[in-house]
Order: sequence, then C-alpha cells, then structure tokens
Amino acid sequence: MMPANLVGTAVALGLFVLAGGAYGVLYTASVARSSILLERASYLCYVSQLLIALAVCLVSPLGLLWKLFIATSALAYGFIPPVTWRLLEKMHHQHAQ
Repeated sequence: MMPANLVGTAVALGLFVLAGGAYGVLYTASVARSSILLERASYLCYVSQLLIALAVCLVSPLGLLWKLFIATSALAYGFIPPVTWRLLEKMHHQHAQ
C-alpha cells in the first residue's frame, strides 16, 4: 500500500467511525427530546457513513475480508442505536415497577 493510499484510507475510516458515533448520539437525542430535526440529522449521519463505507470498499486497496468487515459494520451500525434504546427503555420500565 502506497503512503498516500494508507493516509487516505485511514482518514476515510476515521470519518466512518465519526459518522457512526454522530448517528448514535443524534439518534439518542432525537428520541429523548422527540425531535424530528435531530432524527433527520441522525439519519443523515448514517447515510454519510454508508457512503463512506461504499467509497472505502470501492476505492481503497484493502483486502476483500477487510472490505466485507467494513460493509457488514456499516449495516450493523444502523441497528445499534434503536435496539440499544429499546433495551434500555425496557430495563428501566422493569426496574421502575
């Protein structure tokens, strides 16, 4: 891997993680505040993450297994905030009773 490719891939993967984190934080804030604006912002971050993953998979010189891992991770990120929120809500309601 050429140094420029290494740096470009590292930056793209950093943005991938940043977009995923922003999606999780904004999704949680949108549910907690019942905010459509925050919900839309969270989905925009998730779409950005998917596009970054697509770009990494198409352009970077990473091996096939790494590209499959990134693609699978990108899809899994979409489920994590809603599922986590539901589980925490369920645990909180059970504990309150």
